[in-house]
Amino acid sequence: MEAPVQSTIEPIRLNDRALVLVTGEEAEKFLQAIITTDLDDLKQGELKPGALLTPQGKILFDFLISRIEGGLRFDLPRDQAADFAKRLTLYKLRSKAEISLQNESYISVSWRNDSEASYNDSIIYDRRFPDEAKVLRHYGSPSPLPSPRKERGERDMDVSASSFLPGAGEKEEATVSVPPSPRLRGEGKGEGLAADETAWTALRIAHGVAEGGHDFALSDAFPHDVNLDQTGGVSFRKGCFIGQEVVSRMQHRGTARRRVLIATGDAELPGTGTPIMAGGREVGTLGSVSGNKGLALARIDRVKDAMDAGTPILAGDVTVTLAIPPAARFGFPETSETA
Repeated sequence: MEAPVQSTIEPIRLNDRALVLVTGEEAEKFLQAIITTDLDDLKQGELKPGALLTPQGKILFDFLISRIEGGLRFDLPRDQAADFAKRLTLYKLRSKAEISLQNESYISVSWRNDSEASYNDSIIYDRRFPDEAKVLRHYGSPSPLPSPRKERGERDMDVSASSFLPGAGEKEEATVSVPPSPRLRGEGKGEGLAADETAWTALRIAHGVAEGGHDFALSDAFPHDVNLDQTGGVSFRKGCFIGQEVVSRMQHRGTARRRVLIATGDAELPGTGTPIMAGGREVGTLGSVSGNKGLALARIDRVKDAMDAGTPILAGDVTVTLAIPPAARFGFPETSETA
């Protein structure tokens, strides 16, 4: 594993995200009955993943959810936000709740950052990542004030995402080098934000954190497929929600065969959507890619077959190793299926 690098980066603007706010005295009650996240376990100042499912248990929308005064905030892909707000309106019925689309909101992310105080916004801990990574979501317009690092004359340094990973062991290969974050040249609201999301993508890959549109197709994946059961994004104790019966059955029977894994290539990986093959059989698909690292939505039984047989696993012409994310609680099946 690479040696930890004691450095930070400034918040990175996420241009492809938007917000939907749900407020009102019955907002939480109606949401608790339809989404996968257990809102009773959602604390102020933290953010959790979740999804709105089809009745068949597949992910229709995936999002990040956090509390605001008088309601809840959904953070999701910009191109899905309007449809999500409309879908919530259909489910709201007579509930006393207001749903509003905030398309112009500023959303950024930082980790191991010592300059949060220079941003006049709401700072939320992203619980998809371990505490030591200190991954923060920033909501609101950034202040044009220079960061404390700039004021002290310090330079931005390369950040190694491997320094944010838990211990070593068998999952040590799940590391990735993060390039320094370039600064966004501009005035006012854009000041101090990174123009390039490469470092953020690399950090997500290092921790096996998948997002809809980048790593899986909506309406095609179950929560278990994309590890929502591993990151607090689906509750099996809170009671009914849309698609709950199918998802609970997968949980109790242990029938999840697809999972998001971390792919490491012996060269730079090909693009998102590239099939991953072993012995002429497709075992998965590449999602987000950063250099020779990427996320893969893969059939873990087929991956196990290939590993046991010593069959090379390929993404295009690149040989890849597929590893379980460092904080995941699942493993490769002891006995694989060939279906």
